[in-house]
Amino acid sequence: MSSLIVESSGRINMIGEHIDYNGGCVLPGSIDKKIRFKFNKIEGQECLIKSLTLDKEFRFNFSDLSQRKVHWENYIIGAINNLINKKFLKLSAFSCEISSFLPIGAGISSSSSLICGIVKGVLELNNLKLSNNKIIDIVLDVEHNYIGLKGGIMDQFTILHGQKDNLILLKCHNRDFKFIPSNLKNFKILLLNTNVEHNLANTAYNERVNECNDALKIINEHSNTNYDYLCKVPVKVLNKNRNLLSNKVYNRASFVLNENIRTIKSAELLQKNKLFEFGSLMYESHHGLSKLYEVSCEELDFLVDLTRKHEKIIGSRMMGGGFGGCTINLIEKDFVDQFVDECCKAYYIKFRKETTPILTMLDNGITIKKT
Repeated sequence: MSSLIVESSGRINMIGEHIDYNGGCVLPGSIDKKIRFKFNKIEGQECLIKSLTLDKEFRFNFSDLSQRKVHWENYIIGAINNLINKKFLKLSAFSCEISSFLPIGAGISSSSSLICGIVKGVLELNNLKLSNNKIIDIVLDVEHNYIGLKGGIMDQFTILHGQKDNLILLKCHNRDFKFIPSNLKNFKILLLNTNVEHNLANTAYNERVNECNDALKIINEHSNTNYDYLCKVPVKVLNKNRNLLSNKVYNRASFVLNENIRTIKSAELLQKNKLFEFGSLMYESHHGLSKLYEVSCEELDFLVDLTRKHEKIIGSRMMGGGFGGCTINLIEKDFVDQFVDECCKAYYIKFRKETTPILTMLDNGITIKKT
């Protein structure tokens, strides 16, 4: 094959934040906002990447896949480096034009979408096959070792497996999953982008990962059971060891265990069409993320608080790594325009900057179109 088009979706997460790297359950879905890649095989050893969105381009040779000074280039270089130097695959040179319809830094996983799209496209272009699990491992390797972000598998898994009108209840510790029909009735998924930039690799994200690992290590040192993930620890065992943990580390662990419980309950509620009860769990999730896990910010809290007085909004919380990005809201479709107008004005008055509304829906994950 000499040319093809890949569309790689973004993702939302209804509930289960900061849970994937703790081995628990998450409830994400792929969405209709995507990154589009146009691949072509070319002669020689030099590859050309053009970002039509950023109006930038760069070249690289398979013989030099060292890290770049320009941040976004490393997502691509890291992926190719893994395929050649860790998977030992023989690749043909290629050009790739990238058009992104995913806002960067909004918490809808533009980075994982970029890496997944590059990996899937390059494999297809070279008639190579790797399982989705192996592709997930490649993306994790790039994010951990090229980008410096110690995230989990939720984003990549959702982008590779997502199905239209379905959420995914994913057990991150073993990658077991099942589809949960969304059945949102007359409610829409509205994202509100704070436009607060968050470079997760340079924020407290990795700190949270380390704090959770610290909690697990201390609990294992004083328990008869050796838990392999924090989410495997029963709440009563955490509380039994509370005096061994600092208040900060205890709060982190307490949030994680209760968020995992909320996620499992949320899937059950959605299957029973109990949307209002599910919405209440979204608010509980945000409270924990803000007060216990401390990954929210003033702008996110403000947008969530704006929703509380409206009966036509049944759930709201921050989504993604935090420190900026989006809130996710379940809102009646006939109230969307009115609320967007209200919150955009209130947000600007409060912070003197814009919030960007993103109305989205659950769609298929990554797709390949042969040209």
